[in-house]
Amino acid sequence: MRKKDASSEGIHLIAQNRSASYHYHILERYEAGLVLQGTEVKTLREGKVTLREAYAEARGGEIWLQNSHVPEYQPGGPYNHAALRARKLLLHRREIEKLSALIQQKGLTLVPLRLYFKDGIVKCELGVARGKKQHDRRQAERDREARREADDAMYRHRRR
Repeated sequence: MRKKDASSEGIHLIAQNRSASYHYHILERYEAGLVLQGTEVKTLREGKVTLREAYAEARGGEIWLQNSHVPEYQPGGPYNHAALRARKLLLHRREIEKLSALIQQKGLTLVPLRLYFKDGIVKCELGVARGKKQHDRRQAERDREARREADDAMYRHRRR
């Protein structure tokens, strides 16, 4: 049996939180559905969403996506949504209980890593994350720079 890649599964990336891997150590990943209004889906299809400052929190036995900016859909008129409203994440009860317990631990938070369409349905990949210290970020930057230089040297060596 052939292994499926992302394009054959019907996954279309909408937005990615690139700063999450810089600011956090990602410990676990979860996939959640989103409760959206019609104009929000149309805006997401255009790829206009910002996850940079977004986070998720547990409230009342539910997980909510906070501070994700989905701009208003211009032709929406009076039926538009609020750009920074809280959006409910759809997870199984056991996952919600596990995530609620995890994020109550000191130093752990829920960070949205990416939004994507999976077979026409909007999904959010959440990461249970621990914040990096300043020296961890500097070390990650040094590692990234060393890897880039090594790749560049190998490329130049192959070209000769």
